Amino acid sequence: MKKIFRYTFAFIMMGALFGLQSCEDYFDLDENPNLVNNPPLATMLSTTTQKTGLNSQRVANITSYFVQYLANPSAGASTDTYQVSDYTTTWDYLYLAMADIYDMKQKAIEEGASEYVGVANILMAYHLNLVSDLWGDAPFSNAFVNTTLTPEFDSQQELYNVSLELLDEAIAELSKADSKVVLAPESDLIHGGDKENWIKTAYALRARLLNKITGTSAYDPAAVLSAVENSYTSNADNADMGVFETRNPWAAVALANEQLVLGGWLSEQLVEHLKGTTTGVLDPRIAQITDPTINGTYVGTPNGAGNVGSASNTVKDETYISRNSPLTGDESPLILISYPEVKLIEAEAALRAGQMDRAYAAYLEAIRASMQLLEVDPEDAADYLSDPAVAVGASNLILDLIFKEKYVVTYLNPEAWNDARRYDYAYAGFELPVGAALPTFIRRVAYPQGEASKNPNTPESPELSEELWWDM
Repeated sequence: MKKIFRYTFAFIMMGALFGLQSCEDYFDLDENPNLVNNPPLATMLSTTTQKTGLNSQRVANITSYFVQYLANPSAGASTDTYQVSDYTTTWDYLYLAMADIYDMKQKAIEEGASEYVGVANILMAYHLNLVSDLWGDAPFSNAFVNTTLTPEFDSQQELYNVSLELLDEAIAELSKADSKVVLAPESDLIHGGDKENWIKTAYALRARLLNKITGTSAYDPAAVLSAVENSYTSNADNADMGVFETRNPWAAVALANEQLVLGGWLSEQLVEHLKGTTTGVLDPRIAQITDPTINGTYVGTPNGAGNVGSASNTVKDETYISRNSPLTGDESPLILISYPEVKLIEAEAALRAGQMDRAYAAYLEAIRASMQLLEVDPEDAADYLSDPAVAVGASNLILDLIFKEKYVVTYLNPEAWNDARRYDYAYAGFELPVGAALPTFIRRVAYPQGEASKNPNTPESPELSEELWWDM
């Protein structure tokens, strides 16, 4: 696993203090004497890169219930059962981070710091897609200027196109050799100041975006493959953020669960997938994702039904997010996009392009890399890769197998919900939650009440079963 940069929390708090300092339009912030009006770019970089990692987790903490990685231990929980929920806090976190990113980009332009401009574009593109993939249309084009307190909502497709443009501009800016201010390694909490890795991440995100539109006439597998070729080559390239006040927020959920503040329970769907009940093959990654119950087994919680064991406390007769996992331990980094995911993007695009040998090689490499990332015993990994249900041969590779593997690779990542929607939730054994408020699987969330109350341009929320533009 890539070495994680460690810094004192005091440094991070200094970066956070310097953030949110000039966007007095959309957010109507009062003047604060504790905020520095002109923070250095390095400080802004630490703030924006940390917020990006944390916001990825905040969004995943919503979408992981939709894709049935997580299940609420209480029956009829709103997120499990597709009830209209108010995600104002998440919306605010995303837009406040984008305000910081916007400010960093403007300052970088003024100072001729092309490397910072490039990173800002990547972080903005990432956030735009978190927003649009949740809500659809959203403010952007006039959200960060000093002309309005009620920005207009840009269309989903416009935000998608802007994201691609930002990534292309990022690659161009980061490729320049004359940046007047270079990335500060100690302040870059994602790539440690390595601009080549940032370029790879821009291409990785570009491949993800281009592959998301498989359901549209604009889908071009050749363009996806071209982006993949310029992106990651190993797990060492992964975009992740591993600097926290105390611990990884997933580990914080697990710790709270141990202390009977119940949360972080794994869904029956995920557990049965990993156990091989629905897929036909035991996945050794299960032992690196969660811990066995007190009975030495793995038992998931049905979405919408609540826990199936003791109704009053946690007695470890069901499985939860684990602090022993390389993904959710106290010091585990939050992964924005990984090499295994990129290889499965390649596998899908190559399969759709009829390049079966390339697709199969990428599929197998994705599994190997995922096993390595989760620190699976090499013998167990080899057994899984040689199982006839996995080692099907190039001519027998199908999309179902690629999506099956990607479901594990994107565990607790927001991108998993995009894949679930593209795949029409067709994972083996996947069922509607018990007591679902919709007759079909959820496709979007309702606009937050906080935004609707202050911005009259906020659209009426469509039905939560209504597809986004790329999901038709």
